[in-house]
Amino acid sequence: MAADNSFDVVSKVELQEVKNAIDQASKEVNARFDLKSSKSKIELADGDEAIQLASQDEYTLSAVIEILSQKLVKRGISLKNLEYEKIEPASNSSVRQKIKLKQGIASDNAKKIVAVVKDSKLKAQASIQGDTVRVVSKDRDVLQQIMAKLRGGDFGVEIQFTNFRSN
Repeated sequence: MAADNSFDVVSKVELQEVKNAIDQASKEVNARFDLKSSKSKIELADGDEAIQLASQDEYTLSAVIEILSQKLVKRGISLKNLEYEKIEPASNSSVRQKIKLKQGIASDNAKKIVAVVKDSKLKAQASIQGDTVRVVSKDRDVLQQIMAKLRGGDFGVEIQFTNFRSN
């Protein structure tokens, strides 16, 4: 379908939930006897685009990551939206690791979105492109109707619409 009108559907990582998970994980790390003296830190970095972890050694760092992962899952943050970088040495014989927060939709949710567009019987096409869904139509009003339908659906993620193109 050759068309000039389209938008992308992406998953939005809720930053406030990430901050809450970091706060909870930090409290647990500081309260646990085996981690209390590890001087472990968990904080947002890179303009809130990543989580920065630091600890005394790789073993302790992996324990901190496990606690953080549990808190993120409890807060509804998909672990698929996290990209772990390599563990690097830091000052004072410590180690650090960055976890990037990615935007994107898991394939099962993307398939549900495509099915909703197809079942709507509106003249539009939806296709999965990596971790986004592209919706294309010749009619801009059709795209607006599909957006409204998708906003009303429950796909297990908070979705947002980006790259809206219109002729």
